[in-house]
Amino acid sequence: MTKTARLYGGSLYDLAAEEQLTGIIMEQMMEIRQLFRDNPDYVKLLGEPSIPQAERIDLIEKAFGAQAERYLVNFIKVLCERSLLGDFGGCCEEFTRRYNADNGIAEAVVTSAVALTKEQLDALKAKLEKVSGKKISLVQKVDASVLAGLCVEIEGKQLDGTVQSRITGISKKLAEVIV
Repeated sequence: MTKTARLYGGSLYDLAAEEQLTGIIMEQMMEIRQLFRDNPDYVKLLGEPSIPQAERIDLIEKAFGAQAERYLVNFIKVLCERSLLGDFGGCCEEFTRRYNADNGIAEAVVTSAVALTKEQLDALKAKLEKVSGKKISLVQKVDASVLAGLCVEIEGKQLDGTVQSRITGISKKLAEVIV
């Protein structure tokens, strides 16, 4: 995350907190971030210098003006005006980091070989909340190379119960014995 993204994302968070809109704006930011990810050509269009800035700003207003919180729409316009739309993802990360810190939420990333069911995710989330004493925002990743089991990262700690991890550990021990 760039210094600019931290600064802008933090400033939006401060404004949202002052106006008691942090939850709404965060939810909308994540939706817009996903739209930007799904439509990279749209983001490229908004950053195209050959298109007059007023037209690019109007595209933002037409796309989000009626649906998103006004502060968020204006924030995106500012990023567009300053050619900083590429930092929107970092701004979202800083906003989320500040929101989570203020609301006692820890983000956990669970990696498994196959997608977990909703019931499995709910059970894991409940267990992590009990262990950490915080609300958990759970992000799921699928990586076939883990073979089986789960790897959970939470607040800088890694809990690795994957088969791949066990195989790696056994291989290291064997290498030590053989040498």
